[in-house]
Amino acid sequence: MKPSKLEDHLRRCHPDKTINKIRSNALNSRLLAQLCEENDEDFHRLLLHTEMRWLLKGLCLTRFFSLFETVLEFLDATDPILKENLIKWKTDIAYITDLFTKFSEVNLQLQGDSLNLIKTKSIIAAFLARMNLMKQNIGRREFSQFPNLSMINIQDDDVLVYVQHLNVLHTDFKTRFEDVLTMEIPQWIINPYDDIEESDVILQEKLIGISTNEELKVQFRKGYQQFWLQKDIPVAYPALWTIARKFLIACPSSYLVERSFSAVANLLTKKRNRLQIIGRGDLGLYLTNLKPNIEQLLSEHQVHPSH
Repeated sequence: MKPSKLEDHLRRCHPDKTINKIRSNALNSRLLAQLCEENDEDFHRLLLHTEMRWLLKGLCLTRFFSLFETVLEFLDATDPILKENLIKWKTDIAYITDLFTKFSEVNLQLQGDSLNLIKTKSIIAAFLARMNLMKQNIGRREFSQFPNLSMINIQDDDVLVYVQHLNVLHTDFKTRFEDVLTMEIPQWIINPYDDIEESDVILQEKLIGISTNEELKVQFRKGYQQFWLQKDIPVAYPALWTIARKFLIACPSSYLVERSFSAVANLLTKKRNRLQIIGRGDLGLYLTNLKPNIEQLLSEHQVHPSH
């Protein structure tokens, strides 16, 4: 079986098809909620992918698989053919649910204001190593990394498909993030107080100035990122800052874009649907990390005397 066989299976009975069928109809949603309550389920509804703020599809699939038996019971009267397809490809759905959960974990790690290229390389490299381990473990029928899949009786043919699929994914990720994985990060950026003999000769003199600065050493205890982002660094050590800033200031993920969409969704309510967000600067206030100097703003504010 080719790795594409798995995608063929999932296209026929992808959980999204079932989720959309239920959530697109208010009556179906109410009936499923009632059935979940009767079955004493922990959740009473399915999650749409678009409902997730950070597009974590793993959470949607996890919810779907946790309600799998109840969904089958619901489809028994509404769509028997879809029910049979879900039963037939339950193993594939369990595998893809566990896999997307791994993707969601990585996606969460690639978010936040403190993310930089150095952290991104570590996260991607670690995920590729874990994916390689997952491939080896599944090949040995060791499913501890796939909790949903471990509860199902898995055929040898399915194991082969999943091993091949993980191998294709590993190669694709390695190619997709080749620029990040092959990026050379100067060690002095992570620890400017370490051995500097391996650094560029021109930069060694500048690094000596930093390593002997006791005031800066106190700031280094807060982490290398806080250390280099001090306002005095660009002025006192411009040559080092020119190199370090490329690794610390760049936005290496789509986090800021996703955060922008969330900010727009919060700002544009039904009562404010004509609000010019960009012109007013509201969106900029939501996305910036800069803190306003309230005292300076107050001092510059001209008070109108009473007449």
